[in-house]
Amino acid sequence: MKNAAALSGHQPAAVPAVGASASTDLSTRDRVTQLLLERGATTAAQLGSALGLSPAAIRRHLDAMLADGDVEAREQVVRGSRGRGRPAKVFLLTEAARVRCGTHHYDNIATAALRWIARTGGSRAVEAFAAEQVTALEERCRAAMEDAGTDPLARAEALAGALTAEGYAANASTIASGGQLCQHHCPVAHVAAEFPQLCEAETAVISRLVGTHVQRLATIAHGDGVCTTHIPTQPRAQSGNTVTTVRTDR
Repeated sequence: MKNAAALSGHQPAAVPAVGASASTDLSTRDRVTQLLLERGATTAAQLGSALGLSPAAIRRHLDAMLADGDVEAREQVVRGSRGRGRPAKVFLLTEAARVRCGTHHYDNIATAALRWIARTGGSRAVEAFAAEQVTALEERCRAAMEDAGTDPLARAEALAGALTAEGYAANASTIASGGQLCQHHCPVAHVAAEFPQLCEAETAVISRLVGTHVQRLATIAHGDGVCTTHIPTQPRAQSGNTVTTVRTDR
């Protein structure tokens, strides 16, 4: 039986592809981001005018970016006398958004600094630097784990919460051979790709905090999707905690 719409001469309205609206939103947000990079603090009206968007449309995008932590709003600074009413709000990119846009080069500076340390002081100097860098992190995590008890797996769970608060997006789980601590974000991944001493220092911190030998199975710095640390159920009979790193990218 032929389609009734075809018989009547009417064509059905085109149905937008799944995800088309989301794709358009992302494209518009990219344009908003670029404008804020170029202009700095800008009002919603100025952004809407530059992009050809209605006040309601630009507000929708800005509200979403505010919720995601990509922009922040401030009162517009007006020099000299101003009219009645509250000053307009201006919007600007947050530090995190600017970093994602590649406007800062902290990784390059850190890598250059470590290369200099390696040239002038050798590998041990890099190791000492890496150990020093994680000292404050270890102290904060230890304080957060104060009530975790002595069981390594319970401590790993508490450590995951502490690391998540530090921005590592961590979680702990129990597996057949013990426990597993996963970190889904690494703030020094690009630098650690060249200087694994940073990963080793962090793994040593994990070992001390959970109170047992641990084994690093994967790292974001070496191309893995997650930093994964294995925590055996029973600590090995050795003097002091030890750390083993197993490379999985070969």
